Amino acid sequence: MIQALQLILALSFLVVIHEFGHFLFARLFGVRVEKFYMFFDYKISLVKAKKYEGKWHFRFFSPTTDEKDPDEEWNKYPDNTEWGIGWIPFGGYCAISGMVDETHDAEQIAKTEPQPWEFRSKNVWQRFCIIIGGITVNFIAALIIFGQLLFVWGEDSLPLRNVDSGLYYSEILEQEGFQQHDRILTIDGEEPSDLYCIVQSLILEGKREVTVLRGVDTIRLIMSEDLGVRYLAIQNEFDRVERLKAHKDDTYQKSHYTLISEYVPFIVDSALVGDIAAEAGIVKGDTIVAIAGVATPSAPMVENEMRKHPCERINVTVGRDSGRVEVPMFIGDQCRMGVVRMNKFHFFETEHTSYTFWQSIPAGIRYGWDTLTMYVKQFRLVFTKEGAESLGGFGAIGSMFPKQWSWYGFWSITAFLSLVLAFMNFLPIPALDGGYILFLIFEMITGIKPSDKFLEKANMVGMFLLLILLIYVNGNDIFKAFF
Repeated sequence: MIQALQLILALSFLVVIHEFGHFLFARLFGVRVEKFYMFFDYKISLVKAKKYEGKWHFRFFSPTTDEKDPDEEWNKYPDNTEWGIGWIPFGGYCAISGMVDETHDAEQIAKTEPQPWEFRSKNVWQRFCIIIGGITVNFIAALIIFGQLLFVWGEDSLPLRNVDSGLYYSEILEQEGFQQHDRILTIDGEEPSDLYCIVQSLILEGKREVTVLRGVDTIRLIMSEDLGVRYLAIQNEFDRVERLKAHKDDTYQKSHYTLISEYVPFIVDSALVGDIAAEAGIVKGDTIVAIAGVATPSAPMVENEMRKHPCERINVTVGRDSGRVEVPMFIGDQCRMGVVRMNKFHFFETEHTSYTFWQSIPAGIRYGWDTLTMYVKQFRLVFTKEGAESLGGFGAIGSMFPKQWSWYGFWSITAFLSLVLAFMNFLPIPALDGGYILFLIFEMITGIKPSDKFLEKANMVGMFLLLILLIYVNGNDIFKAFF
């Protein structure tokens, strides 16, 4: 429920500020904005407001305003925007006079002569600014949010140079020639700063040459060209299993597939009262050194081995001051013991960076730009079979939010989604802002303005494609949850 609430709040906020970008530039160039709504008001609005005769007037649970609206007084002031809240709790819209979109069709617009306050009467540069206003506001909003997150919470990091124990490598990286405890020196000749940089370089950017320090030897490894695709295939299957577990138990905390991590032992920080480990006698400070006889010197190895024994009674070997102890326990179908392991930051020297308000501005811009660049690089994988399978809809987006309310988590994910919304809207697909931008650029170059009828048909095609995509990605969520 908390995740769903965060999803609705975030998407509504982002769509409203996106539409406000269109509104802002429309009013700047003297274009009428007939309606501005948060949520959709099909047939009826929860509340609507319009200012005329020097004061605000409100209507509650009233029929959607159209040309047949019996409230003549309300319709006397077409230059004044109607503000409202609809009853369908997703998104919103901005109805701009004289613009072919989901609120006006070509036939409706053709009934009247172009008026100076209409979108169609403005020059191509003004129309371009009105269209790109939404993308611009989403992008700027993300940078502002990232900056404020850095200002309030600062930034914690673990430089790779401080990880002197080497790294843990998943099976897919072992297949590429890595060995446990290898220390990565360079990737394509550049020194990575942290683990995030390594994953971005190998998976998203497709960099291939890696130099590692193995003991006292320097080893050169060449990555496979399909490493990113293979990783996505494994990630998809892992996510499917985790979603299934979460579906069976809504208290289940989903984990993430560990591609690479710091090589640290699994030390119990706390055992949850009443859960499997606490009942079996696991206590704070215990080190999990083996699962069912298989050595687990690194924390991810513990988690990997646990997944191999659902609904089984096994021996868990723990290290204590008194020596090693065999602890028998029954592992349920969720494959978890009910313990919280010690944070990796406990083992290494970390760095915390605090920002003043003015320092947070360029830092937020830099962080936002890096995040957008990462997302764009990742986008290339969407056009593979594995990438298409990894696409998710509202369920996948909602699962990004924390299950317990966290302002940091909410705003950091909202900022990321704002960047995604800006980028996706920039794609040259009819019915999206990018489709309008494409036609406007064509008009700038050729001087030929596409007809309203052509724009309407293009938008219909675009809406059809987007509807198919919407069905596909949400279908992916359902399939992954149940199969």
